[in-house]
Order: sequence, then structure tokens, then C-alpha cells
Amino acid sequence: MYLIVGLGNPGQQYAHTRHNVGFDVMAVLEKKLGVSVSREKGYSQTADCFVDGQKVILALPQTYMNLSGLAVKELMGYYKIPPENVLVIYDDIDIPQGTVRIRPNGSAGTHNGMRSIVAETGTEDFPRIRVGVGQRGLGWNLADWVLSRYQTPEEQEIADKAYEQAADAVLEYLKNGISSAMNRYNTKKPKKEKPPKEDPPAGEEQAADQRAEEGKA
Repeated sequence: MYLIVGLGNPGQQYAHTRHNVGFDVMAVLEKKLGVSVSREKGYSQTADCFVDGQKVILALPQTYMNLSGLAVKELMGYYKIPPENVLVIYDDIDIPQGTVRIRPNGSAGTHNGMRSIVAETGTEDFPRIRVGVGQRGLGWNLADWVLSRYQTPEEQEIADKAYEQAADAVLEYLKNGISSAMNRYNTKKPKKEKPPKEDPPAGEEQAADQRAEEGKA
């Protein structure tokens, strides 16, 4: 059995923002699998399906990003799913927009949802798919950037292609394993983006997630 988790913040005000990559990839996956992730299960909305004879649970945590680990831990415990069968999809501000990165394990980095999952489950040994949303633009603070939507049709098109690629990577993982998904769908390293002139103050992404949780964004 597998658990596929898309991270994001619930509510229409956060729909299709950069921080809701996991929700948007899951929407593509729903269409490919012909299911609707809408059944209430504890802290999440879920759907069940089968891929190549394996039962798969799709989940969208409804806890807001900072508490994603509560939802993941609950589902892992209920279904008795080991960490290596839990795939998490989320946004990454440190890789170029449209880039897809797949890994079998690793640290949570600066992502608050992943930090929560690692803290609650006590392990980093689960696969993940990161989709780049780009570094903040000039004049943006990080909190506003991750809770913003794409600014141009071109940006949205890049994002949509990345979501499609990430959803295909999920299916490849389910059918042939994480190594095959990495080989087929990891984006080749593009040209490095220029970093912003100043490093963002510490805690800006945390502030964005706190604002989302409090409904103030």
C-alpha cells in the first residue's frame, strides 16, 4: 500500500498559490486516475485507488502547512504504511520555477510542511517530489512570494507543465519504484538562477505559513 501526499493550505484564498504546488499536482493526478480526493479522513481529504494492483491512498492535509505532519502521521498509523511507501509532493523556492526534483529521502530543508512531517514521524526516510516555484522576485518579501500566484500566462504554462511532469513521476514511482521515477522525470540541471541581492530575513516562510494558518494572508 502507498500513501501519496500533496502539501498545501486549504481554502480558496490559497488555491493555486506557489505554496500549494502539492494540491495542484494532486489535481492532475486525480484526473489521470479518475478519482476525487474529497473524502474526509481525520486531518485530511483522501481518495483510494489501485495502480498495478497496489492500493494507493491519495491525501490532501487540511491542517495548514505548519501542521502537515499530524495528517501524515495519522494516515501512516491508520493504514500501517511504512515511510518508504509515503511520497510527499511540495513546493521549493530554492530551485528554478518548473524544475522537478525527485529524491528517495533527505532532510526537510527550510520547508515548514516537511519539517512538521519529519518531526511527527521521526524519520527523513521517505521519498519526495519537489517542484520549483522560483526565487522571490525583486521587491517581494518571501512570505508574500510563496502565497502569491503566477504573474504571467508564461509562468503559469511553465508551472502547469511541471505539475504534469510531477504527476507522471508519481505514477512511475508507483509502477516501477523511486529510482525509475528519478531517472525518467528529474529535470536536468538548468542554468543557475541569479540569487536575490539580499538574503531573505530568517523566518519569512514561517511567517507566511503562520499567516495562512491564521487566515490573514
